Amino acid sequence: MSNQKHMRYDQNDYDALLASSIPASLVGVRSMNFDDAEAASVFFARELDFVKSQSYDVEYPEFTALSLFPMSSEVDPGAETVTYYSYDKTGLAKIISNYATDLPRADVKGKPTTAIIKSLGDSYGYSIQEMRASRMAGKSLDTRKAESARYQIDYLNNKIAWNGDDETGLKGVLSTDNDVPLYTIANGAKGTTSWADKTEDEILADITGMLKQMATVTKKVEKPDTLALSSDAYIEIQNKRIEGTATTVLKYIQDNIPDIKQIVSCPELDADSVETNPYAAASDGKAVALLFKNDSRKLSIENPLPFMQYPIQTQGLEVVVPCEARTAGAMIYYPMSLLIAVGV
Repeated sequence: MSNQKHMRYDQNDYDALLASSIPASLVGVRSMNFDDAEAASVFFARELDFVKSQSYDVEYPEFTALSLFPMSSEVDPGAETVTYYSYDKTGLAKIISNYATDLPRADVKGKPTTAIIKSLGDSYGYSIQEMRASRMAGKSLDTRKAESARYQIDYLNNKIAWNGDDETGLKGVLSTDNDVPLYTIANGAKGTTSWADKTEDEILADITGMLKQMATVTKKVEKPDTLALSSDAYIEIQNKRIEGTATTVLKYIQDNIPDIKQIVSCPELDADSVETNPYAAASDGKAVALLFKNDSRKLSIENPLPFMQYPIQTQGLEVVVPCEARTAGAMIYYPMSLLIAVGV
């Protein structure tokens, strides 16, 4: 078998298998070549451990929030809520005398926010026939079932990270009630804000305007280093060239705006990405650009329990693996370190 060298197994999985009627029924099939129920239980416990390990290793680059934003698991998985503070730096220092007692406070104003923590769950399983078939064929159990379970939980986690969840109150980075400032994009010569209809100079004016607004509002305290764009907007700057040169707008930004370290394409920001972009719609939606400081001190996605697979449960003639993750969504500590531009 492809995983003959995979000798580990979860004792809980072994115990659950042995306590069920499944191993004994497999022993009764001559082609299975099991001496007893214990041997069958060990074999399939190892198989299941291999399947689980494969799904832990898989990553899905299309879920950009899970790789773009700082991730945190600091909160205990048993917590039902987490309270964090959103800050706006205030206060000024001044020259003082040797005996000054009226030192100005250089505190930060903190607004407490309590975020709920919710569980995300699904499961996958194998019937006794699938176990027989894999043994007879000399192949491992199909890992795609576990990978699909991981995919669905990551899909939901990514959606919540971007746009929250109205039903539960979880907030995402783009949620319209998280105090992140908006940037008003001016119409181009063609009368629209879309970068598809704008010249190279007009696009650069939009980006410069975003940087200027953040610098003005925060008195140059916040210095963004990441620009996340809808996939269409990214294609525009990747292909449009500065007039009279071979330099694309993307290359120009990289060479002339060194503070922006990273420019990324995020399909979740597209005009029709209604699950992840609150400004999107099936038609006539608006794509979004997000300028921000990619720093865990500014924002993070709090997942107290990353993707977890539990010991199997036997249900009739199949084994089922329950899966769970827990999330509090996006926690934005410094809303002024982000800026959302709608309509690129």
